[in-house]
Amino acid sequence: MGCSSSSTHTVPLQADMSVTTVSTTPIEGQKPGTSGLRKKTKVFMEGNYLANYVQSVFNTLHELKVPVDKGTLVVSGDGRYWNSEAIQIIIKMAFANGVGRVWCGTKGLLSTPATSAVIRVRGSGCEPFGGFICSASHNPGGIDNDFGIKYNCENGGPAPEKMTDLMVEWTSKITEYKTCDKMPEIDLSAPARYDLGEGKFIEVFDSVEDHLAVLQKCFDFKQIKRLIAREDFSLVYDSMNGVQGPYALKMIEQELGAKKGSCTNAEPKEDFGGPSSPWHGHADPNLTYAVELVARMGLNKQGDKIDTDQKPPTFGAAADGDADRNMILGSQFFVSPSDSLAMIVANAKLIPQFKAELKGCARSMPTSGAVDRVAEKLGIQCFEVPTGWKFFGNLMDSGTKYFPDKPTYTPFICGEESFGTGADHVREKDGMWAVLAWLQILAAKTESEGKLVTPEDVAMAHWKEFGRNYYARYDYEDVDKKKAEAMMESMASKAGTLAGTKYRDMTLAKNDVFEYNDPVDGSVSKNQGIRFIFEDGSRIIFRLSGTGVAGATIRLYLEKYEPPDGNLVQHQFHVVKPLAEVALEISDLAKHTGCSEPTVIT
Repeated sequence: MGCSSSSTHTVPLQADMSVTTVSTTPIEGQKPGTSGLRKKTKVFMEGNYLANYVQSVFNTLHELKVPVDKGTLVVSGDGRYWNSEAIQIIIKMAFANGVGRVWCGTKGLLSTPATSAVIRVRGSGCEPFGGFICSASHNPGGIDNDFGIKYNCENGGPAPEKMTDLMVEWTSKITEYKTCDKMPEIDLSAPARYDLGEGKFIEVFDSVEDHLAVLQKCFDFKQIKRLIAREDFSLVYDSMNGVQGPYALKMIEQELGAKKGSCTNAEPKEDFGGPSSPWHGHADPNLTYAVELVARMGLNKQGDKIDTDQKPPTFGAAADGDADRNMILGSQFFVSPSDSLAMIVANAKLIPQFKAELKGCARSMPTSGAVDRVAEKLGIQCFEVPTGWKFFGNLMDSGTKYFPDKPTYTPFICGEESFGTGADHVREKDGMWAVLAWLQILAAKTESEGKLVTPEDVAMAHWKEFGRNYYARYDYEDVDKKKAEAMMESMASKAGTLAGTKYRDMTLAKNDVFEYNDPVDGSVSKNQGIRFIFEDGSRIIFRLSGTGVAGATIRLYLEKYEPPDGNLVQHQFHVVKPLAEVALEISDLAKHTGCSEPTVIT
């Protein structure tokens, strides 16, 4: 099961491993969101902020009897500002709390999906009891921007709510933290094993190798390589100066043979390119921020076609800061994340990972219902879960040693409208997996049809079979939190009372506050978004995002279904605009928040 190919030399390290106990006091606001704890970088750098949280995690693990003592811990991050310093602090605290071995990616870099892969397959497989990921995902990096940290469990997935709730409890009563403060700083620049004595060591390994080995089992690299070698096929993969760069260069250019330069902005930077980059350091793969890629593919930020000096590539993709998100584009063609999920599920039989037949799929509640229609036709179960990858993880682990008495839903594919897609090979969304899934589908269809098949060809064939769920998301960023919460509370107070109400030419079927009863662990997640569902199947969804660090982000999701015999070639943003007008009327968003226009439309 295990994967590991790097040869490392052993460096004996004369280190004073004595434990220092440092007095501290609780710090307010250390409650993680859907993707860990995120704050401004300077907040993490102040005093005991990071140490308090890390010790609270260790206290939680000890209380839950997780095998920390002499165990293995993975520690790495996405390379943003202060990543290296944070890793050194965590390593010293890990040994002080009884850890026996620490694994780090070279230069302290591991993408979020790669961290999950390392936990699951490196060494003998599932060796580590967990791992710390230093990342704030797509949020900008830099001393004046954002930093984050999250803990992943032995299955490679994010900590469940029962664990994070206990972590928060510990942050409110912490009185001390432990560290081996006399340990020297560890050189993370190249693979090596640092022997600390008494069976303790730190292993620095190639950041890419384990993730690559896992993905090689999922896909037919030879078939994809034949597609990429075609004269009429070209691609560009934009890593936006996030952690994906080394993975893209190794997999796309070296392993699959794409032309040198196909992987752009592939050098990880602490500020993801910073203010001078076309995306202003906001490594978020969508039409608004991935401006360089979008323009090269012949589109503007509204998704409209534009004239280009050169013919756009056949295939384009982008990754975010920690490489768990993806955006898929064809030549002058945007594939929405909701459609991408549905199309991958519909074509799963073309992907070797699913030769044994797909058993289940899932989407986050705000994601469009496109995948539901595919699942119905395939006769497989489709789940609607709250936003947060840990909910997918439970479904993937159903029927395993974690939940042996529950049904098995794997092989499994899942995704979110927020540009996250993945499967059961790891327990995180995986941007590289999504890109390779699309390349595999294009390669298989190209060979079977005897001509080049493009993303637009796949999309058109899909819509003609299943219909099209026109979809868009409006983000209102940095809104006053109290005002945003007041707006949400006002809508929630009317839950279940508006059925039958007419808005323009649509009649409301139901309005509710989404609540999820987890079929695997029995947990109940309340207040997961406000839904307005109309008789024609159209949906309006409101959520407050849990991934920001300043103010609040209101997310408004809009969806309208068009059947297979309808008009399938309209611009999605134009189709849902009347729905947006209804949503603003229902919510009184402008009155509550003062916002007149969304910050981002995707």
